[in-house]
Amino acid sequence: MLPYYLGCPSWNEPAWRGTFYPDHLSASETLAHYVQVFNAVEGNTTFYARPSPEVVRRWAEVMPAGFRFCAKLPRDISHEGDLRERLGETRDFLDLLAPLGERVAPLWLQLPASFGPPRLAELVAWLDAFGHRRIAVEVRHAAFFAKGDEERMLNRLLRDRGVERICLDSRALFACTEDTPAVRHAQSRKPRLPIRPAAFSDSPQVRFIGGPSLEANAAYLGDWLDKVADWIEQGLTPFVFLHTPDNHLAAAQAKAFHAALGERLPGLPPLLELVEPPMEQLGLL
Repeated sequence: MLPYYLGCPSWNEPAWRGTFYPDHLSASETLAHYVQVFNAVEGNTTFYARPSPEVVRRWAEVMPAGFRFCAKLPRDISHEGDLRERLGETRDFLDLLAPLGERVAPLWLQLPASFGPPRLAELVAWLDAFGHRRIAVEVRHAAFFAKGDEERMLNRLLRDRGVERICLDSRALFACTEDTPAVRHAQSRKPRLPIRPAAFSDSPQVRFIGGPSLEANAAYLGDWLDKVADWIEQGLTPFVFLHTPDNHLAAAQAKAFHAALGERLPGLPPLLELVEPPMEQLGLL
């Protein structure tokens, strides 16, 4: 049992075969392997497409009770129109994920850069409609990073409701000068914003977007190692997710983070090292 949640953007990454996954592991077997090492995953897949009910049931069969699937609201809910007009779609989405039970916690609402202060009333209405759930929100509008009244208003409404403000740290990605398609693609899609380490509930949320060099990323992860260790010592349960440009090294980055955190927290249990996949696998296609 880890005192925090650690994971990657997804579990089905073909490039991990031969390193994190055994060479012969099939796509249908990856989740059962992943959940034996990490205890959380970003639900990026739900942002782009809703899974079928059968897929959700299969996920529920494989994910342990203590695992956390931070499902992102589908983009047609978070990015298209007034949030107050998406309450029904949100309830339908939550009904779809119901077989996962408490493993969907927190639910992630990632808002577009166009979602600014004039739309905060929408956010309040949406949060209040689902106040019985654990929720984390990621904002990208520049006004929410300006340290002015608008940012204070956002922080206050989130804190008052026990809703986490997801902190995205993309410094390492944008410090990278390596000119590759993966780096260019990541830099074109990820926001470049000031970091805001927030703990508005007992589960602060961190998304670290690194470059293709784990060694170069280490210079930016040092502050997070101290912060996460401090949160854990305060009795909080942080969530930490590690990205690299094409996520080929995301699992290696997460394992390296945990090893370094163990140097700050003596007694931190090591991650399980799996040489072979689990004996019995369940199809997840």
